Amino acid sequence: MTDWRREFAEEARAEQPDLARLCLLVGAVADPSVGQADLDAAEIELDRLAGLVPYGTRDADAWVAALSELLGRREGFQGGPADYQRLESSLLHEVLRRRRGLPILLSVVWMEVARRAGAHVYGLGLPGHFVVGFGDPGELRLADPFAGGRAMTGTDAELLVAGATGEALDPSMLRPASPTSIVLRILNNIRVWATGRPERADVALWAVDLSLTLPSHPARLRYERAELLVQRGDFLTGAAEMEAYATVMDAVEPSAAEAIRQRAKAARARLN
Repeated sequence: MTDWRREFAEEARAEQPDLARLCLLVGAVADPSVGQADLDAAEIELDRLAGLVPYGTRDADAWVAALSELLGRREGFQGGPADYQRLESSLLHEVLRRRRGLPILLSVVWMEVARRAGAHVYGLGLPGHFVVGFGDPGELRLADPFAGGRAMTGTDAELLVAGATGEALDPSMLRPASPTSIVLRILNNIRVWATGRPERADVALWAVDLSLTLPSHPARLRYERAELLVQRGDFLTGAAEMEAYATVMDAVEPSAAEAIRQRAKAARARLN
């Protein structure tokens, strides 16, 4: 049986991680029925879609128009409020099958199709909404795949950020996202989905485990993993991981470290 988690960790640490493969491996971990043939079929579908992009597409505006026509109108890739309630909306192989997904997964489809067709394309992780850009990032030639590929201006991006955060657009928000940062955001979405469903703590746990294999991740994920283990009844392992995290926290937040040790003590007490 293929160890998809190991393959994910190896791809994440590659010199140039492959975004599509990382996303497909997330799906393989999520769904035990997924096999190598399913991952191959997803890659073939991305290649097929790229082959439908009009030959000779050149400037950024032309790429936005061509991808909007192909992926948004003809192929029907888009999203809506209901898609936030489905785990499948965060799994690339399912998004390719259903033509529905979260903004970041639909953006991955756009990026992978455009890249295969020869575009200079990048992802932009704006607060609360992921979009794609073409050409020079400074020119802000953007599209919203969640809206079927609606073209966006810099003003549109500013309004989107203001609506999500109540604050002005910061230049740091316009940096193209790396493959591993995109995947970390996808895994964060999966964790948020599972958090609202206590019966799916198993999903939250594997999402945290995959996040921890990425080269860069929030340190607090280790504490979150410990809490999930306790939630699932593995009190000893969860308590031990809390204590290890508390040791790390001693140097920066001693009071928080002590509170975590008390949580570990309470977890161990649940064995009695």
